[in-house]
Amino acid sequence: MELNPYAKNLDGNDPIPVLASTSKRLHTLTTGLTYAQLTTPPAPGKWSITNIVTHLADTELVFSFRLRQTLAPALDQPHHIIQPFDQDAWAQRYAVYPLEPALALFDAIRNWNLLFLATVSDDDRHRPATHPERGTMTLWTIVETMAGHDLNHLQQLERLAQIGL
Repeated sequence: MELNPYAKNLDGNDPIPVLASTSKRLHTLTTGLTYAQLTTPPAPGKWSITNIVTHLADTELVFSFRLRQTLAPALDQPHHIIQPFDQDAWAQRYAVYPLEPALALFDAIRNWNLLFLATVSDDDRHRPATHPERGTMTLWTIVETMAGHDLNHLQQLERLAQIGL
């Protein structure tokens, strides 16, 4: 498995402007869409627009924890061991989440994470963490993964909003 499967989306660009602009882009892409457009999956087994935003809120929670744990590993560990999660298992419950609370949660946690990232030093950027499936990475790899992940899902949302789903 790749260390950062979303690196190609970021294409070597600074992740912070991407992270700072995602909330606004989510609101722009979802404003004015009908309930059916927001909640209808484009195909069986695919996520609706609301499901994608809910996933982004969920992963922002996960990334928030990973960032902080990377800079504060347990005393008995040389560095943090990242806990993977099964996004499909989490997604089984997405039908209960309306768009507005998902957007609000994403906005709040993303703003909190941006404040946190403003405190990160150059040394902090190089702090290691190990993902059991992807290997050892740095805090900054996690930040780049966040931004690439945003871009991946923003592209999906753009396509879905464009075709009216």
